[in-house]
Amino acid sequence: MPRQPSGRSGVVASSRRWAYRRFARFIAVGGVGFVIDAGVLLLALRYFTPSLYVARALSFTAAVIATWLLNRMFVFDADAGGSMVAEYGRYFVTQVAGALTNLGVFVALIEIVPRLGATPIVPLAAGAALGAAVNYAGATLWVFNARRAHR
Repeated sequence: MPRQPSGRSGVVASSRRWAYRRFARFIAVGGVGFVIDAGVLLLALRYFTPSLYVARALSFTAAVIATWLLNRMFVFDADAGGSMVAEYGRYFVTQVAGALTNLGVFVALIEIVPRLGATPIVPLAAGAALGAAVNYAGATLWVFNARRAHR
């Protein structure tokens, strides 16, 4: 006869499933953010400025605002209260930390293993994975968790 899970292990399994679903939604929002980032970048270069850096600053900002709003609505509890301005500030700082992690891993891997420059998708993927981990940890532990602490 198969063993029935104890109440505690059932709660842990349910909690784990919930965490996986939340992470999957977070990654999906990040995908939407990438599309927004790329779209604004191309539109800004075509219609607003010839500068890659100005266009990139605009596209990054648009993507951060969009992903913050989407994460509030679909990933984290948007009804928790607290200052939205402070929350957005925390979110922006977290996104910059993730972007710097992404870029840092990319550069470090190419510097440590120069032949990766011939296949930059490998360090790009490693940087993106670590950057996403930083962003998720920051969003979960600081950005959206701070609202619950002020209840």
